[in-house]
Amino acid sequence: MNESTVTVVIVPGLRDHVAEHWQTFLAEKLDNTVTVPPLEHDKLSRVARVAALDEVVNSVDGPVVLVAHSAGVMTTVHWAQEATRRIEGALLATPADLENPLPQGYPTTDDLEAGGWNPIPRRQLPFPSIVAASTNDPLADPRRVADMAQAWGSRLVSVGAVGHLNPAAGYGPWPMAEQLLQDLIDARQQVVL
Repeated sequence: MNESTVTVVIVPGLRDHVAEHWQTFLAEKLDNTVTVPPLEHDKLSRVARVAALDEVVNSVDGPVVLVAHSAGVMTTVHWAQEATRRIEGALLATPADLENPLPQGYPTTDDLEAGGWNPIPRRQLPFPSIVAASTNDPLADPRRVADMAQAWGSRLVSVGAVGHLNPAAGYGPWPMAEQLLQDLIDARQQVVL
């Protein structure tokens, strides 16, 4: 992967950094990555999460590509609505549908509403993006994910029956992340040439 001139910013979901998560393995494998740090307070605050992402993106010199998962996708699309820093693209993996009830053990719709997460932005993103969608994600119906991808102007890629693409679904390493990230970087380089 030729990411040497691009900084990859990892945007975790609401559970923040998870040691056995594919984002963690990806960050360890690539040379130039930064992960949005966990919040100490206001863990369900959309405003706080968007501010943390904004701080990380603005601390990077040079081109940035985001790699977001789950509610990290929602952090990314909310950030994009008010961002002043241009980025090169985003891989948006298995977005969590925070407008609908999540399975037990996840925040309630009321808690997410209070945290400012809804409604989910549905304006076109100002950068190229790929939505990696699971066909059996317990946190989002595939049709809703397809509608979000269309609204965001994202390329929709079905990654099959991967659950929520997290350790509970059997992912650890997810090699396809590198391929999709490379697609974004290659598209960026074609525009630059």
